[in-house]
Amino acid sequence: MATSRKFAVAVHILTLMAWAEDEPLKSEAVADSVNTNPVVIRRIMCALARAGLVTSQTGAAGGSRLSRKPPNISLLDIHRAVENGNAFLLHNNPNQHCPVGMGMEAVLESVLRDVNLAMENALSRVTVAEVLSRVRTCKKRGKRLSR
Repeated sequence: MATSRKFAVAVHILTLMAWAEDEPLKSEAVADSVNTNPVVIRRIMCALARAGLVTSQTGAAGGSRLSRKPPNISLLDIHRAVENGNAFLLHNNPNQHCPVGMGMEAVLESVLRDVNLAMENALSRVTVAEVLSRVRTCKKRGKRLSR
């Protein structure tokens, strides 16, 4: 089962916008940086716009930019904009006649509640400004960012 990459792409998008400061970015330019199709970028940008993280303008001079300053956008804000909010999901309909299946949902709900809380706490402490700072540090050191 694959996990979604929307969160990582959304962080990339917003960090690129922070790098560009007030210059509006077109989805094609963002897609080039992310190395994906502009349609993928536009879909994620729609979710980011619904969450109030980006604003877009159409036309020749149009594009998208951050709607808030980078220190005011946490990774939790981004995660909530593009993902369903949970780090993991429960499997569907375990066999209630099985001694393991009948208790699995209750046990995993408790564990996953703790996992999700820890994830949200970690994401809330990191901002787009900090991600941008770390990217700039890697760039200065000539480090290649791993995929």
